[in-house]
Amino acid sequence: MHGSWLNAMNNLVALLRKEFTLELRRKSVISGIGLYLFSLVFICYLTFNLRQNVISPATWSALFWLVILFSAVNTVAKSFIGEKPGSLMYLYMVASAQEIILTRIIYNFILCLLLGLLGYGLFTLFVDNPVADTSVFMAGLVLTCLGFSASLSLISGIASKARNSNVLMAVLSFPVLIGILLMAIRITKNALDGLEAAASRDEMLNLVGINVISGALSYLLFPYIWRS
Repeated sequence: MHGSWLNAMNNLVALLRKEFTLELRRKSVISGIGLYLFSLVFICYLTFNLRQNVISPATWSALFWLVILFSAVNTVAKSFIGEKPGSLMYLYMVASAQEIILTRIIYNFILCLLLGLLGYGLFTLFVDNPVADTSVFMAGLVLTCLGFSASLSLISGIASKARNSNVLMAVLSFPVLIGILLMAIRITKNALDGLEAAASRDEMLNLVGINVISGALSYLLFPYIWRS
């Protein structure tokens, strides 16, 4: 038992190393995502700051999560969509389906979290930073990014088996992401208002529940998707 767990962990580390190595080689993809995020934030800056409009906390929250949502979807959508058949065949031979989906969830979570932190920094620099309780906001950001990665990784695997994969990705992800976004917006509102962490406990627990369900479904269902 101990040996199998050790082999699984070694496979996960090797797969994660492969993902990051390939990502670093594709510098155009990284720069494209960064430029996309910067452009969205800069548009917000042009809309509000240059016209000397005072942005309300509710507007700041809505703009922030819209920027992070679109950036995350564009990043995670390529998890399986557009993957070359030869690459999929290689993964099928060297790792199990559970190891592959766990690797993609962890990898996409790291990317989403980096995008969220970068977006928060850009909003602070160009737009405003009305967050009164940073710890609550960061906890909500981490849970939301984990929810995005767990849900979108499975949906990307499902959509990759269809012809119109990009359309199917958008259709399937919309109802799932709405629930995550609602919890994230409520947590952000409490963080903007400077409320105690206990005020966001229910939303945090809901996000944890969504993440656990999404992760469990990915772990259980992805092997059937992978074999099809």
